[in-house]
Amino acid sequence: MHQVELWMVIPFVIMLLTIAIAPLAAEHLWESNRNKFIFTLAISVVTIALLSCYGLGHSVVHNLLYDYIPFIMLLLALFVVTGGIHISGDIAATPFINSLILGMGFVLASFMGTTGAAMLMIRPLLQINKQRKYKVHTVLFFIALVANCGGLLTPLGDPPLFLLYLRGAEFQWFSSMYPEWLLTGGLLLSLYFAVDRHFYDKEPAENLLRDRTEQEPIRISGARNFIYLGMVIAAVLFINRSYIPQMRAEGAPFYIAFLRDIVLAIIIVLSLLTTPKGVRKANNFSWSPILEVAILFVGIFVTMTPAMMYLNQHAMQLGLSEPWQFYYATGSLSSFLDNAPTALAFHTVATGLNPEVGVAIVAGIPEMLLTAISLGAVFFGAMTYIGNGPNFMVKAIAEEEGVKMPSFFGYMLKFSLVVLLPVYIIVQLIFLPF
Repeated sequence: MHQVELWMVIPFVIMLLTIAIAPLAAEHLWESNRNKFIFTLAISVVTIALLSCYGLGHSVVHNLLYDYIPFIMLLLALFVVTGGIHISGDIAATPFINSLILGMGFVLASFMGTTGAAMLMIRPLLQINKQRKYKVHTVLFFIALVANCGGLLTPLGDPPLFLLYLRGAEFQWFSSMYPEWLLTGGLLLSLYFAVDRHFYDKEPAENLLRDRTEQEPIRISGARNFIYLGMVIAAVLFINRSYIPQMRAEGAPFYIAFLRDIVLAIIIVLSLLTTPKGVRKANNFSWSPILEVAILFVGIFVTMTPAMMYLNQHAMQLGLSEPWQFYYATGSLSSFLDNAPTALAFHTVATGLNPEVGVAIVAGIPEMLLTAISLGAVFFGAMTYIGNGPNFMVKAIAEEEGVKMPSFFGYMLKFSLVVLLPVYIIVQLIFLPF
């Protein structure tokens, strides 16, 4: 493999800075998906041309075919299927009710994936809180609890866990992290309840009156999509190279190599054809959120290719050996890179270490290191909007419903650095001490 120089990471840095700064410096231009596409296309072409000059163009193609396409197909399937389930009704948006909904989403995330749980729960949560003035904090905690931290208990919960599962971790091993899952969920839900209680007391009296009087029974429409959701989960669980080794065999036919994506495409079509149009209309369903994610993440996947290659080539120079080091290293990169390849990169680093005699080995590395990598990848995906795919989708849906979400830097300064990071440090001090 050709050596990757540090300066080749510049397009990725530009991509991240643009995502962070453009909504502030050029809000009107950046809100158009067409303009996002033009920028993403330009920086992707430059990156591909740059890597091709050094004989590394095939790495981008491989990244797009075997990482981006499965990534976006899974997000698209979950987006379409959950968009066909409408939970109608309106109950009082009290701190207890909101906390209960977030807790339910936190639990569901491990079994239907953070994307599926987030897309299923965000719309009814916004509907219930429509009479309230202060609701930005609810969406922020939703991103942390449902779109990220909740997905820790099974390999279905989050893409990095699924990739570690394919590396040899048993399906049931992930449930061994339930103490970390419980502590994180308990702390975040307690913090949310206190914050929501504070803002609830500040709500204008007329808003609370409307919230109490404008109520409707909870009803579920488009329930057949729960069957499709089960089919999506089954496809991810069983249609992979662990069960079908030919999927990644050299020269495998297209319909074998991309069998899971083909099945997901069929499920998407079935959901679109069999779900009454009124259900999606009631959800204010539009393609804009998933289109935004698809456009931005193709640029991220292309430009992060040299960044990931540089990390892999210099992994042994990082000086990592302790679980807490892997936790923060994986977490730091998962905040800005896609957390799935980041988890694999640090798994690769861990395989090069010489474990002590008697240390438990899981997926080819010491169990404590695998725990640290898993926790860092899943939890720290909530540190920025780009840390995990569902983050951007939740943000876009909330903004479509009129919620004024903070900017890229605003999210970090007002929420993730002051709320999430202290919780993550507590988790490290208890479970992965220095």
